[in-house]
Amino acid sequence: MGGSTEEKPTGQEEEKRKEGDGLGEEEEKDVSFETLGLDEQLTRALRKKGITIATPIQREAIPLILEGKDVVARAKTGSGKTFAYLLPMFHSLLKLCSEKRATKSSPNVFILVPTRELCAQVYQETSSILEFCTEKLKLVQLTASMPHRDMKTSLAGPPNIVVTTPACISTCISKGILKASSIKDSLSMLILDEADLLLSYGYENDLKGLTAHVPRSCQCILMSATSSPDVETLKKLLLHNPVTLTLSEVGSSKDEIIPRSVEQFWISCNTQDKLLYLLSLLKLELVQKKVLIFVNTIDMAFRIRLFLEKFGIKSAVLNAELPQNSRIHILEEFNAGLFDYLIATDDSHSKEKEQANKESKSKSKNSKKRLKQNLDSEFGVVRGIDFKNVYTVVNFDMPQTAAGYVHRIGRTGRAHNTGSSVSLISSEEEAIFEEIQSVLEADKKELPEIITPFPLLKQNAVESLRYRAQDVARSVTTRDVQDARRQDLKNEILNSEKLKAHFEENPRDLDLLKHDKILTNKVIPAHLKEIPEYLVDPTTKEASKAVKLTRAAMGIDTGPKRKHRPGFRKGSGKTSDPLRTFSAQSGKRRKRSEGDESRRKRRPKQRS
Repeated sequence: MGGSTEEKPTGQEEEKRKEGDGLGEEEEKDVSFETLGLDEQLTRALRKKGITIATPIQREAIPLILEGKDVVARAKTGSGKTFAYLLPMFHSLLKLCSEKRATKSSPNVFILVPTRELCAQVYQETSSILEFCTEKLKLVQLTASMPHRDMKTSLAGPPNIVVTTPACISTCISKGILKASSIKDSLSMLILDEADLLLSYGYENDLKGLTAHVPRSCQCILMSATSSPDVETLKKLLLHNPVTLTLSEVGSSKDEIIPRSVEQFWISCNTQDKLLYLLSLLKLELVQKKVLIFVNTIDMAFRIRLFLEKFGIKSAVLNAELPQNSRIHILEEFNAGLFDYLIATDDSHSKEKEQANKESKSKSKNSKKRLKQNLDSEFGVVRGIDFKNVYTVVNFDMPQTAAGYVHRIGRTGRAHNTGSSVSLISSEEEAIFEEIQSVLEADKKELPEIITPFPLLKQNAVESLRYRAQDVARSVTTRDVQDARRQDLKNEILNSEKLKAHFEENPRDLDLLKHDKILTNKVIPAHLKEIPEYLVDPTTKEASKAVKLTRAAMGIDTGPKRKHRPGFRKGSGKTSDPLRTFSAQSGKRRKRSEGDESRRKRRPKQRS
């Protein structure tokens, strides 16, 4: 952190002066937002939200942005990068409002992100500050799927802040919804969040087109989790003598990549046995919930979901086919703890995106009968999205790059919480696994293995479930997967409009629709839902018990809380076994007493 009070160097010195700084000595020192020079309205809003201490990236980036400098900040996921740029942005806009210079013909700030999911999250975070801060500023969220008429309506006014993707801004400029001359007059700040992904998502032409309309006086900020050639390209394209912040939290390169609080494990198995090993982990309760399961294809995601359903394990699938409203609602339900298992497709290296683009160019005669694959190019959950309380990440399919592995594992162990990852490694995936190990162990040869064998699952426990797992796996056919995928998509398209209308009126209601409903139309055998005691060996029992005790010690709920409808007393329902509580004798007595009473009513009164 040294050098933050130095005079401003020029050229490359300014660009490099922060690079490689750790937090070292100042790690122990807490810095409050009041000392960073923020507007009083902002510090008051943060106190209302229960936020008082700045994270390392916030206490480094905020003063530099307040000085009006272009900043490139690199810090790991969950480090507080969003507030690091939102707070100084609000400070600048409030200052413009006080000077009556905020009202112009175009927005004052563009916040550009690579995916719709991240767009919705940034919009929500920004709105949460505005809610406690001021009503003077107007915020809108734009998506590429919006009709042009809705875009024009949203930008009327105009708003002060626009959260969107580069493609959407490009569309607004090309269609005349935003005038290029107005952008040059009004834009005071341009923020690129997850900047290292913007070019890889295909936004290079959109950003180059926007560059021509960005005034030289506009302050530019790039936020990223990794450094890459794409970030360097954007720096040269948009920034002028930027300050580069590269912060690692405890001075270790290992901690800079994956937090120390995340334990990493691997299991070697055949590709055909991956479903068996996943079942063993979940059914024997050897991993902490909530669990995020990553796969590389949508078909495999639905195969896993149908497979787990047969064993009474409910889950939901998150993929690029779903409507945006449904995807956002699935994330909100998962974060709220309404279900414990989420299966997500890896968006960064999905083979199906390329296949979908090829198929869209050719028309099939039977296209109406087939499942039309319409993948959203702005979909993304591996990066940026703030999953709440994910304790385990399972790599059912290994990612295609070491960077992909790091970003997947970054979904757990956020904000200094503990977490773990389990990777199922087949022989075909050994090469990428070795590459991942070499990246994580670079310059750390004196340390023991970073990714270790999973210790709790013994081979005899796996073999005890093999017959059941293989039998169920064979019953889940390719046609079942396609039918389930089609049915889920139809349901979510119908639900999407309901969600859109409902959340406009009830934005905090998360329990309208369930996304973990059973998809299969076949009868699920009841005996598969519970594992007989004789199949579970004593060692596995002890391991499962240890996981449960750890879960209880961590204060995690052991199961979903049952919601009681208003007007009904808790515990009024019958929970006992009716076959054990039924009494034939009491039934006869009740019938006899009812019969005696009816006879007494029919019996004529005797004359005295």
